[in-house]
Order: sequence, then structure tokens, then C-alpha cells
Amino acid sequence: MSNIFVISRKQLWLFFLVVMVMITAAFGLRWNQSRATLAAGQDTRIIQLVTGEFKTKTDDGKELEVYRFDPGTIVVNKGEHVELRITGVNGKSHPFVIQELGVKGEINKGQTTTVHFTADQKGTYPILCLTHTSLANGGPMIGYIVVQ
Repeated sequence: MSNIFVISRKQLWLFFLVVMVMITAAFGLRWNQSRATLAAGQDTRIIQLVTGEFKTKTDDGKELEVYRFDPGTIVVNKGEHVELRITGVNGKSHPFVIQELGVKGEINKGQTTTVHFTADQKGTYPILCLTHTSLANGGPMIGYIVVQ
């Protein structure tokens, strides 16, 4: 006895439609995974800093005023995309430079300055305030970026 299967055109179209839906779903899932992987490689690390001020008096009554970046040292990984958001809390203006990373800007009191860089080379790079360079003018105001 032989079994004979009869397939109608309606069943054939239904089978074709189900296969196409499965292929489209598989392609869509695979495409979303590849986009997520590409986006993860381009993530930007956001780091917040502030400008700070310390005042004190010496034993003879002389007032000392010193400015700083807080935190004073930031550690990032080589190849990492970094966004620094530096908010001016104390001091009117702090023009600054990170020479080796090609970054410069100015931080003003009550405002946030945003700069971007990619940490391409390992090393320690100073963030130098150009206004407060020595003790005579409230400095040195230096922060450090350490690239591991």
C-alpha cells in the first residue's frame, strides 16, 4: 500500500509564507545583534570634574588661596573614547590645556565645559590651568589623566 500526499496550492503558499517569515525574523535578529556590537565599541565614557578652591591663613595672618581640579586624577583605558564635563564651582575663569591629547578649553564659574578625546597612548597627561600656574596666583592648578 502506498501513501500518496496531495498538496494544494493553498498549502504550498502557506508553507512558503512561513519559511519567509522565519528567514526574515532570523535576518532581523542577526542584524540587531551586529548593530549592538558595533555600537558597544563606540561607547563614550563620561567623566565629571569640578573646579575647587581652598583658602587658609598662615600663622603670620597671610591668606593663601589655591585652586584644584576634583577629582585630581582620572584613570582611563587605552583606546577609550572620553567625554570630560568640567563644571566651574570656584574661580571666575580657568582656561586649560591637555597638551599631549590636543585638548583645550575654558571653564567658567557656574557653567559646564565639555571636551572629547580618545586615549590613544598610554601615559600620564596633566590638565593644566593657564590662569593658576604658580602659588603666587592660586596654583599650580593641575589634574592628571592616566591612560592604562
